[in-house]
Amino acid sequence: MKFGAAANLEGIDFTLPEDHPDTRRILGSAGGSQAFDLYTGCAKWGKADLRNFYPPHVKDELSYYARQFNSIELNTLYYHFPEPDQVAKWRDKTPGQFRFFPKVTKDITHDERLADPKGLVARYCNGIMRFEDRLGTVFLQFHERFGPENFWRLKEILECFPPEIPLAVELRHHGWFSDEGIAAEYCSLLESLKTANIIVDSPGRRDLLHMRLTSPVAFVRYVGANHPTDTSRLDDWVVRIGQWKEQGLRKLYFFVHQHIEAECPVLVAHFIRKLNEELHMDHPLPHIHGADNGQLSLF
Repeated sequence: MKFGAAANLEGIDFTLPEDHPDTRRILGSAGGSQAFDLYTGCAKWGKADLRNFYPPHVKDELSYYARQFNSIELNTLYYHFPEPDQVAKWRDKTPGQFRFFPKVTKDITHDERLADPKGLVARYCNGIMRFEDRLGTVFLQFHERFGPENFWRLKEILECFPPEIPLAVELRHHGWFSDEGIAAEYCSLLESLKTANIIVDSPGRRDLLHMRLTSPVAFVRYVGANHPTDTSRLDDWVVRIGQWKEQGLRKLYFFVHQHIEAECPVLVAHFIRKLNEELHMDHPLPHIHGADNGQLSLF
């Protein structure tokens, strides 16, 4: 079973938990009524994954995708180090306002015997810097076995990144947040490094909804279930984000996943529409091929 999937949705409480008390403190320290930036999109742009999203004539999926959404969660770099020339080609296919949010290569986050984090991080950064002004926030997702006993290793890896590269971290081992002392130490580290604490909303791992921000930036990885509850869950997020914005949220990075990815563009469009209504914004809505004639719809 894929990470975060649930064999049976019956009985799962999809209610968003209350915010951790430190979230209000973090947002309050940022000062209210500031500019608010929204970056949202899918995790992939491939035509095979996003079936029916692309019109038949489209030859370059990334160029088309980047005209509909302003960002992409770039999971492909998890599997290999970024090649500078390839990164530059991706960059040049996108408009100036577009941002890539690349995942850190698993050689850095999943090697339990990592001997040279500084060298590997430098190699990774050498590639992603070719995104230039298209680079959003880089995120590190550690495996489920990476527990609090690896705090020193986490700190070492994070401190290898140049300060000009914005970072976010996703931890999956339950021990990071089940112990308040450990969670406080971890979040203090992220605060000191101005690093975002990723929140994961997934049917099978409700414990990752720690609702604890470590900067006035919210990075949310939302995993749908290919089920009608996906839209109501997104509606709940819209309300919470409205509250965070009032408290001082400056930036929101919100990426939608599904185990069957085809409906992701529709879910993102739904999220943008509802957020525009809630926050009185005019964030552009994507044009989704087939949506006007009924070919593409939610469930």
